[in-house]
Amino acid sequence: MSAKTVLIVDDEAPIREMIALTLEMADYRVLEADNALTAHALIIDQRPDLVLLDWMMPGTSGIELTRRLKRDPITAGLPIIMLTAKGEEDNKVQGLEAGADDYIAKPFSPRELMARLKAVLRRATPHGIDEVVEVQGLVLDPVSHRVSSHDKPLELGPTEYRLLQFFMAHQERVHTRGQLLDQVWGGNVYVEERTVDVHIRRLRKALGEPHQQLIQTVRGTGYRFSEKY
Repeated sequence: MSAKTVLIVDDEAPIREMIALTLEMADYRVLEADNALTAHALIIDQRPDLVLLDWMMPGTSGIELTRRLKRDPITAGLPIIMLTAKGEEDNKVQGLEAGADDYIAKPFSPRELMARLKAVLRRATPHGIDEVVEVQGLVLDPVSHRVSSHDKPLELGPTEYRLLQFFMAHQERVHTRGQLLDQVWGGNVYVEERTVDVHIRRLRKALGEPHQQLIQTVRGTGYRFSEKY
């Protein structure tokens, strides 16, 4: 498997160098940009697997670039971790609402950075599903981002899609609500475990009969995706 590529976008060279050293020691391929314009060009040309993006930069800010990337279907799925000295809760919420997958306030340790980066990458491609998956006529195509039931298209929200993709990649395993939060939402502190139940209900409703029965409640534990009733 080829090394993952990470784009570091920060107007401060010492910070880029520190992060690049940390990533290279962990065998990641590193790209660097000191402004949003250069970063966008690199994203289109090089297609990195993840972007570490500084909030405050001259010209276009990191938050503005995030919104632009999330509006474009070509880059909407690109994982983004915001890096910033802004540590207030409302700034974190603003970054996440703009589409960032995680948020790290400076100063941060290399260990924290690597842990968050690995978690975001893991969620972005749940254990390498890159081929069509089919279970009892339920088909998920990760390339076109489509789900169908016996050739009939199904309308799923983005969270329900990620839930289904994770379940279909990990069939016959029981997952706690906490594990699902970590894998699908990223263990975000702004999301409660009760939220999992809400999205499970939405997913079952979207799937309809008979496929909603594939998502089983395991009392006292969590949920399981299984063909065995």
